[in-house]
Amino acid sequence: MKRIASTMTNMVLVLTIVSVLAAGVLATVNRMTLPKIEKINQDMTGQGVRKVMGNENIQVASPDTCEGNILYRVTDSNGQSLGTAVVTETQGFGGPLKVMVGFSTEGVILGYTVLGTSETPGLGTKASSWFQKGGKGDIVGKNPSRNKLAVKQDKGEIDAITASTITSRAFLAAINNAYRSLNPDASVTITSASVLQQDTLNNLTTGKDR
Repeated sequence: MKRIASTMTNMVLVLTIVSVLAAGVLATVNRMTLPKIEKINQDMTGQGVRKVMGNENIQVASPDTCEGNILYRVTDSNGQSLGTAVVTETQGFGGPLKVMVGFSTEGVILGYTVLGTSETPGLGTKASSWFQKGGKGDIVGKNPSRNKLAVKQDKGEIDAITASTITSRAFLAAINNAYRSLNPDASVTITSASVLQQDTLNNLTTGKDR
């Protein structure tokens, strides 16, 4: 068999063929694994919704969106509405803070879970437990229309995470924002953009949460 000459043209041709074959293999693998990945994501989302709603025996509808938030309407086996789980995101001390919170049909907070955070380990990451039922900053059972969900430094009702006021403000802003996506006309406490921006500025200049 005649040996292929080692020229630039032949090298480019071989690399092109290898690249096309590799791309084809990757595309095939992607088509095979995508349904499984989507199923895993759906299962994880379903688990999250059940957790924040505090109920395992529920039906979760396909998501809706409102003002950048993702809404999961929840019903019982008879189709009776039980409330809504809302996924929302805000800017925390270290980066984006993503939260899922469950509301009853009356707007009462049933539970929440932190889906993603870049907060400081041992400080801002306490948001995962600090505001849970029985925690120092307990928000479960409260209604943003009736309770002022802001830190006490801002004349609210909620104890901020120790040494993590920025994270606490961002977390509560996310909860109130989630509620507003369900009740656009509701009068709730939204930490002003200027305060959150100042917190971010303090973060950049001092590197410290407060």
